[in-house]
Amino acid sequence: MTQLKYYIFIFFYFNLATIYAQESIKSLGVQQVIELVRLYHPIVRQSNIGIETSEANILNAKGNFDPLLNSYLGQKTFNGTNYYNNISTELKIPTWYGMDVHAGLDYLTGNRLDPTMSSGQSSFLGINIPLVKNLLWDKRRAFLQQAKIYNSMSKADQMILINNILMDAITAYWNWVNTFESYKIVEKNVLINEKRLELVKKSVQNGERPEIDITEAATQLQSFQYLKNERWLSFQNAGLTLSAFLWKNNNLPYQLPEAVIPQSDWDNELLYSIYDQSLTHLISVANHSHPELVNYNYKLDILKIEKKLKFQELLPKVDFKYNFLTKGYDIHRSLLDASLFQNNYQYGVKVELPLFFSQGRANYKLANLKIEETNLEILQKQRSIELKINKYFNEYLNLKNQTDLQTQNYANYEKLLNAEIIRFQNGESSLFLINSRENKTLEAQEKLIELKTKYFKSIFALQWSAGVLK
Repeated sequence: MTQLKYYIFIFFYFNLATIYAQESIKSLGVQQVIELVRLYHPIVRQSNIGIETSEANILNAKGNFDPLLNSYLGQKTFNGTNYYNNISTELKIPTWYGMDVHAGLDYLTGNRLDPTMSSGQSSFLGINIPLVKNLLWDKRRAFLQQAKIYNSMSKADQMILINNILMDAITAYWNWVNTFESYKIVEKNVLINEKRLELVKKSVQNGERPEIDITEAATQLQSFQYLKNERWLSFQNAGLTLSAFLWKNNNLPYQLPEAVIPQSDWDNELLYSIYDQSLTHLISVANHSHPELVNYNYKLDILKIEKKLKFQELLPKVDFKYNFLTKGYDIHRSLLDASLFQNNYQYGVKVELPLFFSQGRANYKLANLKIEETNLEILQKQRSIELKINKYFNEYLNLKNQTDLQTQNYANYEKLLNAEIIRFQNGESSLFLINSRENKTLEAQEKLIELKTKYFKSIFALQWSAGVLK
């Protein structure tokens, strides 16, 4: 039983050594990865440009409602005759309700004036009103409303981008964890087999074991050394893949050092209890706030605005313009005694009426068809998202069950290995059988690690499918 005690000592020694080593090495958790990606990844930061661009478009659309100051200076002299001198200034103030208010000052002198013009100093105050078409809705109001919706769409687009890139980063993280844990398992087996080989050599020298056992032990050790090199390469490459998502706050890429390892309690389920794992609730949340669905609803709102605008093309254009006129520049005092349609006024009515409204009817029909098409797309997208959530939920449940089953499977293989070691110490077994049991135990343990990392990744995949990974 001496060798068995030695194996037990070796086992606990290397486990304790691993624990103490981890305490002195920097670790990286999935929450830290999420935070780093959200803060510093250039694509995430680039998405803010889209939001700022949409805000600039809102400002641009508001420009259609900015007051406008016009000024004109003109003079004509020909063959010794002063035709006219004209100085004119006008302030135009657009309003939300389609009406434009304008006021101005004129100074006109000369010998060849247009008889409809007022000579000398004059001023006016007036309005332009669309009586039918563009009264309730027009392009400038539509553009401003659409610009605001596009701003909301940019924010939803950013959520879609963050949701997707976080899932990619989390996938890379769990692959990194899997490769590291697999490397640790093989590394531990290498150390154990190195000690085993030394013990076998001593047993052969003492005549306790046949010399062929040295070859058997050495072959097993070499197999694990080969696997160790492979696992180390996989871990390094997985670290490079994860590094692609890690950036510094000065827009410089960050490469994960070899000394950084996954956090020691990565398989603690309590760490991930904050994430929603209820199928019914996830579907409900997705139907109300999934950024892809939200974007479709914004698209529908834009099309409804477009429909209202196209409806205006089915109406006759009737524009009414009225100016109150006064001699001199004291228009305020003149307004107090004014009779709007008795003296000192100017008005005009302009009517445009397409005889068949062919273009208007066509555009309005197209607007309705686009809305109908978008409603169908919304239904299809909603169904697609629900099916995706169900798919990942099924995967989540299956991986949970498979992990529990594989945990028991691995425990059984460990029992068989330990029992085989005891039989070997009693002379009832061989190194070949121990090696066989050890290989199966390694496979079971690596499979368990793979299932665990897939299981925890599936928790995040559930959030991603519902569009709530933040």
